[in-house]
Amino acid sequence: MTRSSLLRGGVALAAGGAALAAWPLPTHSAPSPQQDAAILRFGLLLEDLQAAFYADALHRAALKGELLEFAQVVGGHERAHAAHLRQALGAGAPDPPTFDFGKDNADPDSFVRTAVTLEDLGLSAYNGAAPSLTADTLADASRIISVEARHAAWIRDIAGEVPAPNAADEGISARAARAAVGRTGFLR
Repeated sequence: MTRSSLLRGGVALAAGGAALAAWPLPTHSAPSPQQDAAILRFGLLLEDLQAAFYADALHRAALKGELLEFAQVVGGHERAHAAHLRQALGAGAPDPPTFDFGKDNADPDSFVRTAVTLEDLGLSAYNGAAPSLTADTLADASRIISVEARHAAWIRDIAGEVPAPNAADEGISARAARAAVGRTGFLR
């Protein structure tokens, strides 16, 4: 191999890489303040859902020990996340919806199963939305995302599951996240 063929190959590789880098991602829209607001409104729905779930569990699920501590600590975090998103949205922030958790908070076992599901869902939804946020909103949201990851790991550990089962988490689309929230039947 000559230097000139190596150089031509390197130039071709660089050009191909540049073309791929410029290729639009089919699942994400260009970030904009309007899109930020839509994403934050859905994030607020998830935070309201989780905050209400933990508040309901503290009243109904007869939690003790580490489960009680988890619900108290994480419930406080979720309320703080919701307040932060409401502040970021300002007048565009919707009021919290009404939720009904039925038997999903009837006892500690059902609480644990549902908490794992909700924490994993919230984390997947944030990860899926992150690429569509503007830089400043992403930087702000990442402060919540990192805490949501700790919530998911903590409840998975309590449930006897691997706290971090994957080296990298996949995000889910807004459509998939909305469908998952709908399937819970919690939103009234």
